[in-house]
Amino acid sequence: MDVAQVAAPAATPVASQILIDGEWRAAEAEGTFHAENPAKGEALPLAFPISRWSDCDAALDAATKAAAELRNIEPAKIAAFLEAYAANIEAAADSIVAAAAEETALPVTPRLKDVELPRTTNQLRQAASAAREESWRRPILDLEKNIRSCFSPIGPVVVFGPNNFPFAFNGVSGGDFAAAIAAGNPVIAKAHPLHPNTTRLLGEQAFKAVEQTGLPPATVQLIYNVSNENGLKLVGDPRVGAIGFTGSRNAGLHLRVAAEEAGHPIYLEMSSINPVIFLPGALAERREQLAQELTDSCLAGSGQFCTSPNLLLVVETPESKSQTEAFLAQVAKSFSERPPQPLLSAAGRKQLHDGVMALMKAGAQLVTGGNIAPGEGYRYANTLLRATAEQFLASPHDLQREIFGNATLVVTVNTQEELQSILRLLEGNLTGTIYSAKSGADDDTYNTIAPLLREKVGRLLNDKMPTGVAVSPAMNHGGPFPATSHPGFTSVGIPTSITRFAKLDCYDAVRPERLPAILKDTITNPSTWRLINGTWVKG
Repeated sequence: MDVAQVAAPAATPVASQILIDGEWRAAEAEGTFHAENPAKGEALPLAFPISRWSDCDAALDAATKAAAELRNIEPAKIAAFLEAYAANIEAAADSIVAAAAEETALPVTPRLKDVELPRTTNQLRQAASAAREESWRRPILDLEKNIRSCFSPIGPVVVFGPNNFPFAFNGVSGGDFAAAIAAGNPVIAKAHPLHPNTTRLLGEQAFKAVEQTGLPPATVQLIYNVSNENGLKLVGDPRVGAIGFTGSRNAGLHLRVAAEEAGHPIYLEMSSINPVIFLPGALAERREQLAQELTDSCLAGSGQFCTSPNLLLVVETPESKSQTEAFLAQVAKSFSERPPQPLLSAAGRKQLHDGVMALMKAGAQLVTGGNIAPGEGYRYANTLLRATAEQFLASPHDLQREIFGNATLVVTVNTQEELQSILRLLEGNLTGTIYSAKSGADDDTYNTIAPLLREKVGRLLNDKMPTGVAVSPAMNHGGPFPATSHPGFTSVGIPTSITRFAKLDCYDAVRPERLPAILKDTITNPSTWRLINGTWVKG
């Protein structure tokens, strides 16, 4: 059962308004849907519209006009909007957090109020700083040849938010939104149907900031839902500059085809099993500590993080076999004893169960869990599965499928050769982690396998679980396909993430008075520029 199939309550309020061209108005809807309270398994009362193409068309027309206006607006004004929006979110935090908790069953504290909401406002403020400072534009001045270039806004950006982060990755407040706005683009946000009311409340604060700072009315627009056909039509429309998407591989790949047929860049974050490797020396030193860290990471948010460890590779030598078995027994015990938390939806629980069954069909052995858990709402027993390296190597495609939720596969590995073979067969991932002995006992193995893992992941970690994604300029929240659609870009980490939503403009022999201010001959604040082979480069 998905969101659209949940029976509507008896008393249904009027469908929520969409935000188009500076006006909250009724949608031209082909139907409505209801979000759910996943902790109770009940539909929520507020109805939200499924927009017809006419709403998308109006949003695109308005965004095209706004994009032209934004190109002539000072970066400081765009920065002021992002800062005002962050402040507005903080002022309305109680109502926004309450709505998100109701729609996702994620805990108010610490998850939503103390972690995700501050992360979101911090992200917006980092984007403001980057917009004001402009180094993301990477201006280059070849004064001898009179050729200059810089990155500039690409045009209207469509952002599809995911189900699992109602603030930090939301289409109207998350990292893609912040990066697109910082680059000077208007955003058309498509809400996720699992938390539309949260998105509405965020959208209200965003539009309030638009009015406070005098940006074009269509700088931020919001549509709650569209049919699959209209979603594909939207990303393929010639008025679109670029697309940001976080979600399932299946949906992402369909959008990718539509966008690429139209020649639009589309940045997809889709699928990752985030392998974590435990070498024997690490287990010998701190087995109990690592079992606790692993359990906490695997079950955080009911395993519904894009960086949740879905694949554990445990090296088991003859000398370390008892240590390995004790470690896995402790993990299994922790999984079975910890109460399962609600998943985001009934559809998500079904997909999780189908994934667990598929792993078992491919040869994995069920250690604990593997069934629907009792209690209110959409719960699934914390699940641990196990396979051998031989089984993995025989069915590498089937045993490295992503299972989004509180289920993890352990593969025991007997030799370094088996481990190397497995790493060579891995698909692209967001993260990869190696736990090794602090004494240096595992260093030879580490030095052999780290280069192999490095090629398969966007972020390589040592002795640290991958579930935390810091908002840092150095962060890479990306990776080789199918983790993302492009290994050279990140959805977290400003200013790097901004250039996804920019195009490179070159000016050859253009008269000085016609150049953008950032490409004028005057080098203001020389300490921020470098002279490389006669060419000035900022940053």
